[in-house]
Amino acid sequence: MIYEALLDEAYQEGLIVKEKPLKYNNGRIKGKRIAIRKDIDTSTEKACVLAEELGHHHTSMGNILDTSDAGNRKQERQARLWGYNKLIGLTGIIRAYEAGCQNCHEVAEYLDVTEEFLQDCIETYRGKYGLGTEIDGYYVMFIPNLTVWKLV
Repeated sequence: MIYEALLDEAYQEGLIVKEKPLKYNNGRIKGKRIAIRKDIDTSTEKACVLAEELGHHHTSMGNILDTSDAGNRKQERQARLWGYNKLIGLTGIIRAYEAGCQNCHEVAEYLDVTEEFLQDCIETYRGKYGLGTEIDGYYVMFIPNLTVWKLV
């Protein structure tokens, strides 16, 4: 379901998304065209890829394929962060906690993202927030592990 919603969002923004036989990447964006690797198994995986490519649409400028350039690496991080915030976000982590999710597998399943995407998101949030952060009456802790508790 999320993949279809992201496709609709891309369409609303004037983007063309096609599934293609990509060799080296799961997704690519060039101008207003996004390619998603055709042989990705699940719509959950495709949604994670498309979220990052939409992140590039919203946050990146120019060709950033050369990862030896620090500016390109920064744009790549920004695009990924956009995708993590779109599909997971701190509020998504809290919703998963409220739904009774006990581990990362359950959180990923609840949020309809891959475990790898969730783990990458948590690593990124560790870098951004450090130990943890407070939001909407909850404390989300990232170090040493993902933990959520409601503040009194």
